[in-house]
Amino acid sequence: MPAILNYLIHLLLAAVLLAVFFKAYTSWTPFNEVLLIRQGNLAAALSLGGALIGFSITIGSALVHTADYREFVMWAAGAMVVQMLAYAVTTRLLNMAKDQIEGNNAAFGGLLGAISISIGVINGACIS
Repeated sequence: MPAILNYLIHLLLAAVLLAVFFKAYTSWTPFNEVLLIRQGNLAAALSLGGALIGFSITIGSALVHTADYREFVMWAAGAMVVQMLAYAVTTRLLNMAKDQIEGNNAAFGGLLGAISISIGVINGACIS
């Protein structure tokens, strides 16, 4: 397969997976991140941004370490589950995510975002 075609397929597939993750993650959380962000809520932007970056880190690692598209999609599906579980565990342990995000607590949103990025780095490193 010509290199440019392979590149375009990987790029398109990764973009679609990122969009699927965005939809799944924003459906999973108990608040409407997009609406909150439109209203200027920095906490929601930091939390969602961190989740997207964390997922993208794992996707990047999967692109480098997988042999075919099926394997890549499988790793991406696993990364989605890990990111969403990390959110669920973190918010359960802290027991206050919805109120903190809706109240625009940027420190809390930043913490959630940092945890998501950390999980993404660890998750991505495990794919080798």
